[in-house]
Amino acid sequence: MAIQMQRTLKKCASIKGTSLHTGQPVKLTIKPAEPNTGLKFRRIDLPDKPFIDASAAKVQTVERATTLAEGSVKVHTVEHILSALTGMGVDNAIIEMDSNEPPIGDGSASPYVELIKQAGIEEQDAPCHVWEIREPVQVENKNGSRIIIMPDKKFRVTVTAVGPEGRVTQYFTTEVNPTTYEKELSTARTFCFYEDIQPLLDKGLIQGGTLDNAIVIKGDQYICAGGLRFHNECARHKAMDMIGDLILNGRRILGHVIAIMPGHGINTQMAATLQKKYDSMEALKPKPFIFPSGDTVLDTTEVLKLLPHRYPFLMVDRVLGFEGDTKCVGQKNLTMNEMFFQGHFPGKPVMPGVLQLEAMAQVGSILMLRLPENQGKIGYFMSCDKVKWRKPVLPGDVLIIEAELTKMRGAIGVCNGRCLVNGEITCEAELKFMVADA
Repeated sequence: MAIQMQRTLKKCASIKGTSLHTGQPVKLTIKPAEPNTGLKFRRIDLPDKPFIDASAAKVQTVERATTLAEGSVKVHTVEHILSALTGMGVDNAIIEMDSNEPPIGDGSASPYVELIKQAGIEEQDAPCHVWEIREPVQVENKNGSRIIIMPDKKFRVTVTAVGPEGRVTQYFTTEVNPTTYEKELSTARTFCFYEDIQPLLDKGLIQGGTLDNAIVIKGDQYICAGGLRFHNECARHKAMDMIGDLILNGRRILGHVIAIMPGHGINTQMAATLQKKYDSMEALKPKPFIFPSGDTVLDTTEVLKLLPHRYPFLMVDRVLGFEGDTKCVGQKNLTMNEMFFQGHFPGKPVMPGVLQLEAMAQVGSILMLRLPENQGKIGYFMSCDKVKWRKPVLPGDVLIIEAELTKMRGAIGVCNGRCLVNGEITCEAELKFMVADA
């Protein structure tokens, strides 16, 4: 599977409108952000223009919408814009608002999808953080709502029984990707029950609600502008909301999310559960190897702490030294017992040239992992160019492996590598790497 890269917006784009619950005018602007920024809100109408992370740890209330807070600073009804960014594949963005709640638009995520398309999307030089769920994760509450996430190689959602006491029982399921999100999820509108309207108004909510931005369910009737867009529009909207709430766990997931009577409370409970589960999993990881400063020699034990490779694919016995942050020299002692000598040119064994390339790639990885921002990560060999094999490498040779970093942009680096025996070059190449979290 190809490594997926993080994505952000190509440029800024803005939308104006009325907030659903406060009924206030608001301008929302989405902006590009650096890799690993994630999704952040910014209240530009307040002094110091404070940020609020889109995180389950910032969830304050979940009545009829998801509210995030940082101290006394709040943003309400964040689920639609977060859902649109997630569904369309945007990992890093700043969401600026001059009020405390995004515009409701037509009650769906469709206006935000159009806003994202207007801004455009571009890849960044950093791998995307995608967590593949490997065992079931489940949460439920006293109201009978339940969400379970099952292992899956795709991101899928299934929603059923979206009304209280089974009053509005609908079903919807789909794989979520930008195409299906825009077509099947983004246009589904928010809804409420007729008898709930006055109590919500009494609480100061839905001040900006109209039949142009919501579906009102009265008995068996669905009252809204233009009629229903889907026979199961309520279930689709619940799925759309859930996507926006679940991204508050901090990363994309691969898994099948199955939800019975979902709502913002149970959605954000699952997001918090995922966040806690991931953090506890991270705590079990071994501490990253800390490079000594200055010139140093790394023995085999230390090399094993740096590289994920093991016999017979570990091609570096030791690191002989560094020259600043741009050059590394490694060593491989070759004996007749090496696995590849047993069948590569029987009677006249030689080291395969591709394994010399691998040796250069491993030393190049060590060189890039020495940079402070890359420590504790893994270097992936992506491609090679300008490869030249010049001399055979035989049993008994001591292979000296050199790598010199020539370019580093984000998570992508380029090294010049060469292998030598007795001072003579046996192989040389230009190598490209990507650094990713371990």
